[in-house]
Amino acid sequence: MTDADERNKTKVIFMGTPEFARASLQALIEAGFDIPAVVSQPDRPQGRGNKIVYSPVKSYALSKGIRVMQPQRASEIAAKLAALEPDFIAVVAYGQILKPDVLSIPKKGCINVHASLLPLYRGASPIQCAIINGEKETGVTTMLMDEGMDTGPILLQQTTTIESYDTASTLQDRLAEIGADLLVHTLDAFDSITPQPQPVC
Repeated sequence: MTDADERNKTKVIFMGTPEFARASLQALIEAGFDIPAVVSQPDRPQGRGNKIVYSPVKSYALSKGIRVMQPQRASEIAAKLAALEPDFIAVVAYGQILKPDVLSIPKKGCINVHASLLPLYRGASPIQCAIINGEKETGVTTMLMDEGMDTGPILLQQTTTIESYDTASTLQDRLAEIGADLLVHTLDAFDSITPQPQPVC
């Protein structure tokens, strides 16, 4: 069976919100994974006119004809997600810590893409923290999610040099592409990866 055949039979619910996450959703779709639904944060007013603006992930999903759900809390739609019987839930900058009722849904696991070399820089601002602290190198980690904040077992990591000219914006763009490729590779190779518990720090 080819990779394409395997991917077509692998059902992945995607959870994400900002532009950083859109790159991963695009990579999964282009790789041929079955994406039955996307979960994104609720629409919120932005700018002077308080105009409602769709998140990059929602906009992209709708352009591909994919169902989008936007609960206040993911637990509100746990039953709907479970009914889809996903193999994986892929989470990229979604914006919420998932509860056990969601984490337990997929057959194989909830996979998170995090923009640091865990256990360094857990939390919401890993890219900015790496630059502020003068790091010379950073990267992306895929991990199995647990109930903690970026504390689950590490699956794969890929590094990149932080160049002297990098800003948070340029580094974010690069890490988004790295993360998208790493997510696809993680799902493809999942059955042969041995998750590595994170050291306590």
